[in-house]
Amino acid sequence: MKILLQFCVVLLTTISFAQTIGLQTFATGFSSPVAIVNAGDSRLFVVQRGGAIRILNANGTINATNFLTLTSSTIVSGGERGLLGLAFHPNYATNGYFYVNYTRASDGATVIARYNVSANPDVADANSGQVLLTVSQPFSNHNGGSLVFGPDGYLYIGMGDGGSFGDPSNYGQNINSLLGKMLRIDVDSGSPYTIPAGNPYAGATPGADEIWGVGMRNPWKFSFDKQTGDLWIADVGQDAREEINKVSTPLTAGLNYGWRCYEANIPYNTNGCQSVSNYFMPVANYALGNGYCSITGGYVYRGSTYPNMVGKYFFSDYCSNRIGWVENSGGTITWSSLFTGNFVSFGEDINGELYVAGISNGTISKIIDTSLGTEDFQRNGLSLYPNPAQHSVTLQNTSLLNLTQLSVFDMMGKKVMHQNMNSAESTEISIGQLSPGLYVVSVEEANGNTFTSKLMVK
Repeated sequence: MKILLQFCVVLLTTISFAQTIGLQTFATGFSSPVAIVNAGDSRLFVVQRGGAIRILNANGTINATNFLTLTSSTIVSGGERGLLGLAFHPNYATNGYFYVNYTRASDGATVIARYNVSANPDVADANSGQVLLTVSQPFSNHNGGSLVFGPDGYLYIGMGDGGSFGDPSNYGQNINSLLGKMLRIDVDSGSPYTIPAGNPYAGATPGADEIWGVGMRNPWKFSFDKQTGDLWIADVGQDAREEINKVSTPLTAGLNYGWRCYEANIPYNTNGCQSVSNYFMPVANYALGNGYCSITGGYVYRGSTYPNMVGKYFFSDYCSNRIGWVENSGGTITWSSLFTGNFVSFGEDINGELYVAGISNGTISKIIDTSLGTEDFQRNGLSLYPNPAQHSVTLQNTSLLNLTQLSVFDMMGKKVMHQNMNSAESTEISIGQLSPGLYVVSVEEANGNTFTSKLMVK
């Protein structure tokens, strides 16, 4: 009866859904992580601001050898500078190409460079670097940093306005400058790239050929919805508003996102500006102050583990240490409870599950829906990985609880699996006999306490 009541609570929670977001520690020990990227397989690649790219495996372990290390002779790091972005070519599995965004050691300029993986799939060829694009930076802040391949196969690059305060040179609205822009280039043609024909200032049209959109202040993380192809851009505000922009498919080139004429949807410096109707306004924004200071863009959740999160866009605020989300149509922002870590990047694994990086504590955490009964697992040092899983799953027992048994129930409350347990820190559990679907795992301590978590079998 106790188990059936627990399942009723789980099912009713799913129906009423208050959407309680939690964080489950996935890995620790990183130094200033600023990006989390997958290469189309089970690994996550964590970019450290100081110049290293490290491989984080599906079981939470970190490879001892860096995937790539860029030294101080190549990059300058600290503050808003450093190794800031990573993107794998859509055909990475066959061509081995990946692209990085860093600030150059000699002068702080933004550099977009291509590297190759070596014969060892866990180590890059450090001598293969080829510079594609260099953009001078007048100040040390507002370097942007993100680069992402779009569904059209082109490489998109987010550039800040060059820094200082208030975009003093009005780079955001200057179509002859690459600063304060969204750029788009074709890395599969030309040397080192060509300009896509759809870029608004391509060819004889006045303006820089690489520009795809104008009027950005500092786009700190953007992503494409892996299901719809919609583009979501988080642009850091000046001193009043933080904004979220959404460009729906088919993607529109040549949009003006407003800065420095507008900060989100309010006027900032409208000298020489056009009518407000000429600017593309955000789908959501929030006020600075009261602990909120700087937006970090994320992803639309397209995983299968947390059905109630599907279709919502998740992001965070650096100072508030909260995760925010909006519906796919934008509008009202909902905030999580308070966490720690100062979040500067989200990541999406091959299954669409989301992760977030804390730059101050060096922790990569998985975003979970605690309304489905995973909070007590996390709170007591328990976790299941990988999740979703296919043939086996590992129960991590970091608190070394004296566990006695593990049971798996289907969503009708029927026990479909049982296994005796002990206080081992890590136990592999075979689930090959389970049909694909959603299950609840329950573990019991010697003192009678039970903890439950959801498991998706694929």
